[in-house]
Amino acid sequence: MRVLTLSTLYPDRHRPVFGTFVERQTLGLAAHPDVDLRVVVPRALPPFPVSRLSRYQAIAQLPLHEDWNGLSVYRPRFLHLPKFGARYDVMMMVRALIPLLTRVRTNFAFDVIDAEYFFPDGPAAVALGKHFGVPVSIKARGSDIHLWGARADTAHQVRAAGRAADGLLAVSAALKADMVALGMPEARIKVHYTGADMALFAVKDRDQAKAALGVAGPLFVSIGTLNTRKGHDLVIAALKSIPNATLALIGTGPSRWALEGLAAECDVAERVRFLGGLGRTDVAAWLAAADVMALVSASEGLANAWVEALASGTPVVSSDVGGARELINTTVAGQITARDPSAIATAINAILAAPPPRDAVRATVAKMTWDANTAALYAHLRSLISDAGS
Repeated sequence: MRVLTLSTLYPDRHRPVFGTFVERQTLGLAAHPDVDLRVVVPRALPPFPVSRLSRYQAIAQLPLHEDWNGLSVYRPRFLHLPKFGARYDVMMMVRALIPLLTRVRTNFAFDVIDAEYFFPDGPAAVALGKHFGVPVSIKARGSDIHLWGARADTAHQVRAAGRAADGLLAVSAALKADMVALGMPEARIKVHYTGADMALFAVKDRDQAKAALGVAGPLFVSIGTLNTRKGHDLVIAALKSIPNATLALIGTGPSRWALEGLAAECDVAERVRFLGGLGRTDVAAWLAAADVMALVSASEGLANAWVEALASGTPVVSSDVGGARELINTTVAGQITARDPSAIATAINAILAAPPPRDAVRATVAKMTWDANTAALYAHLRSLISDAGS
């Protein structure tokens, strides 16, 4: 089975921890004995002379084709027109990809296009699938549906792609319901849970793990892009009511300075560690040391951080979003709470007062392995190819 994976979420030399969950899934599928796979990672560039600004030079300097962690990865650019928002991104992406994929097909006649994000990847994949006569799968991850599926300039493209794709995947049952509410065909949507590296994210001696990181006392971790949607500000505010605790924030983003200011305003700056973007091994070390992982986003599909925390034996405090209740369905796994600092502090303090057995926490996600993820994705794509040939 020859698979073309299309994803604007994928790491590169300048963003090594961006989209690593997509990369890990792709590596798993590529390792399947019946799969030959290529990856296409389109990047948007505005027109000259804006593209000459320093923040775009990192994109411009990326190789157009490279071996990345053992996979053949193409990194084409497409034109983005800022004054029109994202309205024309799909058209520009398709225009850039047709010549590239025509060349790729001379040596790699892909059987299926696997789009790993819903916008602009999904609508572009549908157009490319029609052009090359192959079936298309689109995976929804959360923000791609909740953001792009609601914006006036892109919602119609998201809905149309969802109706036209041969198969659809959702990272949670809750996200599947949101897709159906947008008018996408329920019968074509399969829930495809993420996986966790169960060897890397594992139960360890918590005291030793804390000591290795230079932490004493209660520790809770929040993982995700530093933006308003992730709710890190609420977690910082909650810290005031969690005595002697340390909060470790893992991630980068535009809200970094505002969050640092908030920590100072709340008089907890000395108890907040801004760790930036970390590799998977370092993330695993912090989750193994943490007493709680807190993520109170405004929206999610199914956060990888939830799964990785639980695999580490660390209970989760989450807002009631996306697939949270599909994972946090017992007090062993953690607590669902309101997006309110007082409620967050109450939930975290309750877990600190009566921590569940770590092995029991880990058992809640025992089936969410990358092997299971690969098997489900392979079966899904194989079925689309079979249906297209029948």
